[in-house]
Amino acid sequence: MYHFNPNDYQTELVALLLLLEKKEKLSPKQLAQLVKKHTKPNGNVFSKDEIIRGYREFAGKHGLAPFSDKVLKLVTMKPMRTQSGVSPVTILTKPFPCPGQCIFCPNDVRMPKSYLSDEPGAQRAERNWFDPYLQTYNRLQALHNIGHSVSKTEVIVLGGTWSFYPEAYQIWFIKECFRALNDFGVIDGRDAVLDWYSKMAESLETKNISRSADPAQNKKSLSQLQIDGEEMKTTYNRVISQQYTAPERLGGFDAYQTATWNELEAEQQKNETAKVRCVGLVIETRPDNISEAEVIRVRRMGCTKTQIGVQSLQNSVLELNKRGHGVAATRKAFKLLRQAGFKIHAHWMANLYGSSVDKDKVDFEGLFNDPDFHPDELKVYPCSLIGSAELMQYYKAGKWHPYTKEELADVLVHVFKETPEYCRLTRVIRDIPSSDIVEGNKLTNFRQIVEHELEQSESTVKDIRAREIKNGTFDPKDIEFNVTEYQTSVSSEYFLQFTVPASKVAYKNTTRFAHEADKILGFLRLSLPTEKPFIFELEDAAMVREVHVYGAVVAVGTDSVHKPQHLGLGKKLLENATQIAKDHGFKKLAVISGIGTREYYRKRGFTDGELYQLKKIK
Repeated sequence: MYHFNPNDYQTELVALLLLLEKKEKLSPKQLAQLVKKHTKPNGNVFSKDEIIRGYREFAGKHGLAPFSDKVLKLVTMKPMRTQSGVSPVTILTKPFPCPGQCIFCPNDVRMPKSYLSDEPGAQRAERNWFDPYLQTYNRLQALHNIGHSVSKTEVIVLGGTWSFYPEAYQIWFIKECFRALNDFGVIDGRDAVLDWYSKMAESLETKNISRSADPAQNKKSLSQLQIDGEEMKTTYNRVISQQYTAPERLGGFDAYQTATWNELEAEQQKNETAKVRCVGLVIETRPDNISEAEVIRVRRMGCTKTQIGVQSLQNSVLELNKRGHGVAATRKAFKLLRQAGFKIHAHWMANLYGSSVDKDKVDFEGLFNDPDFHPDELKVYPCSLIGSAELMQYYKAGKWHPYTKEELADVLVHVFKETPEYCRLTRVIRDIPSSDIVEGNKLTNFRQIVEHELEQSESTVKDIRAREIKNGTFDPKDIEFNVTEYQTSVSSEYFLQFTVPASKVAYKNTTRFAHEADKILGFLRLSLPTEKPFIFELEDAAMVREVHVYGAVVAVGTDSVHKPQHLGLGKKLLENATQIAKDHGFKKLAVISGIGTREYYRKRGFTDGELYQLKKIK
């Protein structure tokens, strides 16, 4: 592994950094030109990663001014990653049998169900043995190295059906995530973890079982076991049981990948005041795996948001696609999750077998017209034809075909138009490598294609992602406050937000459109229950389900950097939520806080309950 030591290049790096300090802004081309003038002694240029590490090492020394975000931002790679105010860290669980038999789902035997080994996040997971500590620590390191702050991190745990994994594994997995967050910047425990896996692999080798963190080696050793969707001579679960579950017992995985609730809670307590705090924890599961007991269990783990595979609201479509549950299970799951205060991040699929463009449009509208649903976030996944999926048989028989580009655009334009301002369209096309798609859309920029079509028709897009302030500049006096109310089957929901008129926001090198919706600086989701909760401590309580204030902003007409957090917007949102709850007769306010936000809420008068933080309303 290549290790870079900034001190080996002190003279060259300091000369480059002194020039960077004098710059107010740099285009990527200008930065590249500057870097080429100050190379390493061998003539090689410094990478952005190396420049940032050098700056962290030398700031305040050798004639350089003290550390400044201004210099860091000139070099930071992929700034969009953290412009929402939080650093996302996405990790995958290990390959494991799945309760579903969905015909559209990939059957890649190197991955947890529904994921593909060529996807970037999946490759990172495989290289790290699917270990939560290694994945979390390395992802934090990567973000830090390219200039991002990781002090506020949202951990997103993907991998199919979380609830189907053994409880001891779940507890261990989350405990190790928190341990990595707590260790980062303090101690590096990766070598000890890697040593265990290396010894395990050597031990299994003596039993003629090949285990590796090398994607190329795994591809070769498992190539004969990959599933062909046209023939389906075996099942995903059978291969996984033979190649992973059984060997893991021989290798001592069961003993290693286990933890107690007390061990998890100890790491959670550390994280409350750690340098890198978990402000949100997300798990992914199926609607039919949600029960009262499951909701309480994942809440105890620190979970604040659930990604849930809705796929369709048509029972006939769910049955044709062998989903394994009906719409009733989805209704129940939404009800339980909302009563417990979770943010609900739904997955919805277009172009499923048995549906159509017109049916998809009506189906999507049901997500927001039906009081049983109203998701807070959405991933829209048009069905892609993958070679290992059973859907291949339906395609070959002429029973199913992928939408044309025009048909898919028609559906997605409707999706954008019908998504309300309280929902965030996180993704509208899954990032599947084109080499894995047998037939259908292979364009990864379909979101931009749809947005362009909407701009041409002067349609206003209101979802949260389209309205995030990002790097826009504005004058604080233009901030406005407004509230949107909507009804669900178990609550009255209030979406409180601070916005700035789009016409009052300036962006560098960005074309503006007169029909743009107001830009959002921060929001709060308040739930006023209309039914008795199944969790005792939430009785008679209004619920704050989410508070989010966006990242760094520069006020128009000033040279100082303002962050919405520093404008006190979070405090003002809580004050307004408290008043609304009081006006409706509630005596206390509960918040489903992330482990790393507990201190924030304690300072605002909330006390710790068993699963939530609560505050009496005076």
